[in-house]
Amino acid sequence: MTMMTARIHEYGAASVIRYEISARPRPGVGEVLLRVAATSFNPTEAALRAGLLQGLLPLDLPYTLGWDVSGTVTEVGPGTPGIVVGDQVIGRLDDAGAAAEYVLAPAAALVPAPSRIPLAHAAALPVAGLTAWQAVFEQGKVAGGQRVLVNGAGGGVGGFVTQLAKHAGAQVTATASARSADTVRGQGADHVIDYTAVPVVAALDGHVDTLLNLVPLRSSDTAALASVVRPGGRIVSIATPIEPPAGAGITALHLVARNDVAHLAALVDLVDAGVVTVDISQTRPLADLAEVHRLSEAGLLRGKVLLIP
Repeated sequence: MTMMTARIHEYGAASVIRYEISARPRPGVGEVLLRVAATSFNPTEAALRAGLLQGLLPLDLPYTLGWDVSGTVTEVGPGTPGIVVGDQVIGRLDDAGAAAEYVLAPAAALVPAPSRIPLAHAAALPVAGLTAWQAVFEQGKVAGGQRVLVNGAGGGVGGFVTQLAKHAGAQVTATASARSADTVRGQGADHVIDYTAVPVVAALDGHVDTLLNLVPLRSSDTAALASVVRPGGRIVSIATPIEPPAGAGITALHLVARNDVAHLAALVDLVDAGVVTVDISQTRPLADLAEVHRLSEAGLLRGKVLLIP
């Protein structure tokens, strides 16, 4: 049996992505076969495709793209208890690509999908949601009454960071362009700074307890942004590392998110409770994946983009 996949046979520009026929896999011990409802695009995958992450994430080519998955179990491998055909699940797949009609997944990496939203929409949760959870709660230690600056709230991770920080009881200031401002306000931001119109530092009223940085920065901008954090505060960056001012007692951390099914299950609970919403900016057929990569590299995407096989 065969299926359609979006994969690369070499590193390069978005044009190296091929939408082609490949063999449909069979699950082994501890694995399940999923009929993919959707995968979602993460900007880091464009860097992976271009070969910029070979030192960190070497690939066996051809490589099927797609780390996020939502889908329905269609086949269960031997020695795989606790999951049955028909289960709807989501997960972050570190070793298998979900940009396909079917994908093999370790059962241990999957959690039940939220019931409050369409199954396809749940594909936006794993990578971005886990990154946000760990930035806000583990490294940021955001708590009630704190002032938090979310730099880059209009992106896929930013929407979850804003909602989780607000859920933690923080007063949230978020940076976003005009096209994302209304969405970010709807996600709970108390104040929104249009970074394309005014300097972020000048627009802030006083210091913040925690800076959560989600965007690449020029080295000349990192010091200015770090200056907004109060002495003894915290900086967490998922992009450019930020050095705090000397002697300020500021904790500065660079986050590389990890796969954690307990955190993902907690996110699902918040979605089903109506606390966290999933902002889908576009839904496109999987055959459009190369175009999505091009749009991302041109800075023309916001929020989460779903790819439907």
